[in-house]
Amino acid sequence: MREALREAQAAAEEDEVPVGAVIVCRGRIIAKGHNMTERLNDPTAHAEMIAVTAATEAMGGKYLNECTLYVTVEPCPMCAGALAWAQIGKVVYGAIDPKRGFSLFSPSLLHPKTEVIAGVLAEECGAIVTDFFRGKRK
Repeated sequence: MREALREAQAAAEEDEVPVGAVIVCRGRIIAKGHNMTERLNDPTAHAEMIAVTAATEAMGGKYLNECTLYVTVEPCPMCAGALAWAQIGKVVYGAIDPKRGFSLFSPSLLHPKTEVIAGVLAEECGAIVTDFFRGKRK
């Protein structure tokens, strides 16, 4: 999660919403990503989407069932759908997103076999987003 936080910081430095993601497979990082919606003028360029694209390239296939995604903020429904299609093995996230997070939906938008762990370094992950938007409102 610390590496995902570094990705979130990189996003903030690029004036992007500071969300970072890292995908680990068999004990090593195979992909990283952070929000790039402003840079790419693409509303789908979320950290998770960038990381999934890089991970499937690294794995040479579309399934990530042996992989774990670490992301600083709870994935949105779009990203959860992509993670379901990729059959990601585990999702570990920091801060909850009570307005737009995938956990607002039932049944889950994730693949039925995906394990979820929430709240890892939640305060740090939430603080970087809160600070970013606080700076925007000045």
